[in-house]
Amino acid sequence: MTFLSVAQMNSQNDIEANFTVIESLIAQSKAQGASLIVFPENFVCFAAGKQHETAAQFESIQQRLEQLAHQYGIWIVAGTLPCPYRPDGSIIEDGRVRTASLCISPEKTEARYDKIHLFDVQVGDAVGGYQESKFFEPGTDITVAKTPFGNIGLMVCYDLRFPELALSLRAKGANILTAPAAFTYTTGEMHWQLLLQARAMDSQCAVLGAAQQGWHGEKRQTWGHTGAANSRGQLQGIIDSEGAGLITVPFYSAEQAKIRESMPLMQHRTLVQF
Repeated sequence: MTFLSVAQMNSQNDIEANFTVIESLIAQSKAQGASLIVFPENFVCFAAGKQHETAAQFESIQQRLEQLAHQYGIWIVAGTLPCPYRPDGSIIEDGRVRTASLCISPEKTEARYDKIHLFDVQVGDAVGGYQESKFFEPGTDITVAKTPFGNIGLMVCYDLRFPELALSLRAKGANILTAPAAFTYTTGEMHWQLLLQARAMDSQCAVLGAAQQGWHGEKRQTWGHTGAANSRGQLQGIIDSEGAGLITVPFYSAEQAKIRESMPLMQHRTLVQF
């Protein structure tokens, strides 16, 4: 059995203030015996129009997170960070950045996933419309990180709406799916918990949804409700309170193997051509 922590934050535009919360949550997670902590989307800086300013600090932020992982002896899924270059090191020349989620061991950064599905939608909130593709370049590759307690399939926020991605990660050996997120209040209230449980049920993976909660500036409000679902699709825990928080849940690899053996969904899956 392994314990996994999932964080909730109300990140603002002050990186140092956010790091104070980040370290506090890591310390709490370690005290609860967790091997992993997952942070939300935009966890180091949540501020419209500051993507490039934050992206310019990508490497120094990465180093700080690596130091914390080493100091506390814990794995970190570092929510998302804006990055000015692709995984191969090439610079994004059209002015956009990428939304990168890092998987960091106590020794080093082990994997990077760049968000594939971008949030270009109309939402009935104070912002109205979102067009991530205007500011972010989509990723192209799926990522599974190997850890001592299971393989982690990395996802981000809007990715949760696409079961094909979860299934592809499962096919590549994932046992755990991480979903750092900043769901809008409107869409989160409707679909957040449902999506966490549905992707767990589809893939027979544990799903860890780390969420932003509250107001970020005057217009942006996120839903929160950081949650975790087990390999049967059952909700293991959810945060109903406001602001920063943490849930820590058990992960049983042997139990997951039995679930998959008793209902072999991947073997039964067929491709239907329409």
